[in-house]
Amino acid sequence: MDNEPIVLLSSREIDKMRRAGQLAAELLDHLAPMVKPGVSTLDLNDEAERWTQAHGAKSAPLGYHGFPKSICTSINEVVCHGIPNAKQILKEGDIINIDVTPILDGYHGDTSRTFFVGEPSPLARKLVEVTEECLNRGIKAVKPGARIGDIGAVIQEYAEAEGFSVVRDFVGHGVSRIFHTAPQIPHYGTRGKGKKLRPGMVFTIEPMINEGTWEVEVMADKWTALTKDRKLSAQFEHTIVVTEDGVEILTLHPALVTS
Repeated sequence: MDNEPIVLLSSREIDKMRRAGQLAAELLDHLAPMVKPGVSTLDLNDEAERWTQAHGAKSAPLGYHGFPKSICTSINEVVCHGIPNAKQILKEGDIINIDVTPILDGYHGDTSRTFFVGEPSPLARKLVEVTEECLNRGIKAVKPGARIGDIGAVIQEYAEAEGFSVVRDFVGHGVSRIFHTAPQIPHYGTRGKGKKLRPGMVFTIEPMINEGTWEVEVMADKWTALTKDRKLSAQFEHTIVVTEDGVEILTLHPALVTS
């Protein structure tokens, strides 16, 4: 992926990305009330697929390199790419990341949030709040002329200062008509390193922050990634575009977008 050219999107393409991104945000809002004890991850998946189709979109994960479901549902020690299934029932105190990517008019809206199932432990709450702040700080580092390493540096510094670790094995990525493309966006790194950010670059920032070690293991299904020490992991993701004077989040709910 790193050898691929970075494509700068036109204003017309960015507008299509914005619409796809806002639809993705609406989908997460739609699923949020279902996140409670007793609900299966398959229930979440099936409702996401129904809603996506009803809004004239399709689910990018479904069939992507053989992925069998429409969304990713990653609970507790699952770092990412958890596969929804009927036997996986949400329990009081769980945390769950729901990652959705509807395709609307050919463009991908890629976003995720970590939700609490009932009341989380104080540690789980802190991990989730720190992870969301990591995303916010990463986004604030984006502006023309900045470097990709600046994004990872601010995320890593904050996460580690709070006693957590940053997953190395999975990174943010360019996204447009293609689900995963250049550039890669590590969530750790060094200020001033990496490619220079230019207006029209569109990519995800999606830090995965672990309670313990940053190391992960991928299960035999070749998708589900777990923390090596089986401690908690959380993630938040937005798709953003580098603008002439800073950054715009493309995966905000329409009600949150200010003109």
